[in-house]
Amino acid sequence: MTDPQFKIRIVFPLLLLVLASPCFDVPQSLAQDSVDSQIDRVLRGLRPPVTIKNRTEVRWTLAERMAALHVPGASIAIIEGGRVIWAGGFGVKEFGTRDSVTTSTLFQAQSISKPVSATAMLRLVEAGQLSLDEDVNSYLKSWKVPENNFTNQAKVTLRRIVSHNAGVTVGGFGGYRLGDSIPALPQILNGEKPANSAPIRVDAVPGSISRYSGGGFLVMQQLLIDVTGESFPALMKRMVLEPAGMKLSTFEQPLPEMRLKEAASGHDGKGVVMKGKWPIQPEMAAAGLWTTPTELANWVLEIANAWSGRRSKLLSKKMATDMLTVQKGRWGLGLVVKGTDQSFAFGHSGANLGFRADFEMYPAIGKGAVVMTNADLGSYLIDEIFESIAAEYNWPAHRQSEREAVTLTREQLDGLVGMYAVAGPFGLVQYEVSREDDRLFAELKGFAPKSEMFAQTADTFFSIYGYSIVFTRDSSGRAVKVKLGGEVEAVRK
Repeated sequence: MTDPQFKIRIVFPLLLLVLASPCFDVPQSLAQDSVDSQIDRVLRGLRPPVTIKNRTEVRWTLAERMAALHVPGASIAIIEGGRVIWAGGFGVKEFGTRDSVTTSTLFQAQSISKPVSATAMLRLVEAGQLSLDEDVNSYLKSWKVPENNFTNQAKVTLRRIVSHNAGVTVGGFGGYRLGDSIPALPQILNGEKPANSAPIRVDAVPGSISRYSGGGFLVMQQLLIDVTGESFPALMKRMVLEPAGMKLSTFEQPLPEMRLKEAASGHDGKGVVMKGKWPIQPEMAAAGLWTTPTELANWVLEIANAWSGRRSKLLSKKMATDMLTVQKGRWGLGLVVKGTDQSFAFGHSGANLGFRADFEMYPAIGKGAVVMTNADLGSYLIDEIFESIAAEYNWPAHRQSEREAVTLTREQLDGLVGMYAVAGPFGLVQYEVSREDDRLFAELKGFAPKSEMFAQTADTFFSIYGYSIVFTRDSSGRAVKVKLGGEVEAVRK
């Protein structure tokens, strides 16, 4: 499950990585041989979401894909039978070192912070201190949501905030680097220096549209601080992290100096460690959680247990049911929800600069997984790991689909070859299409490696990750533009 961000995830040319020996945690009560065999198949069976009919199926080892995607470190926890049956750390915390990733290594959870933060809010609702459907301004003290024509028609509520339909602006946050001035929360809310993001405002009638908004979660962050009188890290520790057994996890930003050695460093798409090693995220409710896959799995299981009617240290069955009920679009209360019956699932992904993470849980059958990585291309790796876990543990989703590719003439392919320009957030990015014999390849220069495209029609292609590439040709048959993933358009230079 992914955030509604740039769909074409970025992969890069092969970089040789020296992977440290994996560190495993396996509950002693399980049959070790059985677990080892299953995990060995998972780690040797990574695969893309799409396989091509009449072609040899692709299988990779985890080490191969970490090297190819410039992911120095990864950490995985697998849930089976309603518990964590295995966890492992792979690679290194920082490229060029021998500091191994273990199951205790902290990663940034990025946007997965949102549903964890929402859990504290829901606990206060259950305690009668908050209402999901009251105007948030009735609780806010040190800052208020500015009123306007939109809020005059409907109010911003906690229910709408955590289900991304409050009409609140600002989708995400880039964070700050070592040496930057770090803004206080009110400065971020108002878009005042040194904040590097726009003011958080309402620009649509609350409840009228479904639109991802990290800004809304900062409104909730301020509200929780005002209502409890606690700092956000302290209230999250008391209300969520400690009850869920997340002893290593923290919302402290920046990470305290005494804990720096526990953390993985973030890396860009080329595997280069980022300046300052990781972004500093004062936008804590939206992106500030440091955690491990095992501890995040503990929280996932608390939510799943509550939904199933089993004992939970966090929520009642009723509140968990509300949390996992679609409110608008694909959103429950802080979580993406999908499917029915045994295929019913909840999850969330995350993407901060230098980090990628994702989890998915099927509460009716007790299956799921959490994967965290310390590189911008970790999303591809996570997809491939999920596909392998799904095959081994018989998930109802994340199973490879088979697609048929048609063969085009070299003349048809040559009409697509050339350089295109994509308007990115930091300027134009080059998208190069090339031909090798009867095969077509594409490369997003500086952001993605050369990878094969498969033809569905003369102008429509697809990748092994399932996204589409659609060309528009002129009367001569020469392509003039291409749309990637149905969203991003590149124009021929």
